[in-house]
Amino acid sequence: MRKTLIILTVLVLAFPTTILAVEVEPEQAVNCSDYCYYLDNEKFNKTLPTVTGETSCDCATDCDEYCDHLKDVSPKYQPPSQTCFCNPLEKITEFKTIITNIIDSIFNVAIVLAPLMIIIAGFLFVTAGGNPEQTKRAKNIIIWTSVGFFVILLAMGIMGVIQSLLGVS
Repeated sequence: MRKTLIILTVLVLAFPTTILAVEVEPEQAVNCSDYCYYLDNEKFNKTLPTVTGETSCDCATDCDEYCDHLKDVSPKYQPPSQTCFCNPLEKITEFKTIITNIIDSIFNVAIVLAPLMIIIAGFLFVTAGGNPEQTKRAKNIIIWTSVGFFVILLAMGIMGVIQSLLGVS
């Protein structure tokens, strides 16, 4: 039973990956990030797809250019075949901005980690097989993940209220 659940979990996790790996034919309409991929890929240079909903796509050539234009009104699209991690503290001159960026970064990490921890706890529940220690561990993970995420949401709310009361933008 446990082996079946593990195999099923691996298949469920692997299935979206296989869906995302399928390439869209260039004749179809695509979004700008897919357009940048086709623009960079040599085999599609002759038959570029049409772009849906956008008048033009501004594709970055590297991560530095992408990060430089990230906070623009119309930012450049991420370069194809690259994953860019932009420094949230780059080009900052005010202390308030540094604190705001650190809090926003922690919030963004929490948004990713909270559902992941809930999924892990659910996996522990499913594979507990009546083991009370593992069930208790899974419950504790869910409780403390919920408490931690609530505290982070509360901190963001309090920060917003204080900023609005003080008139800080």
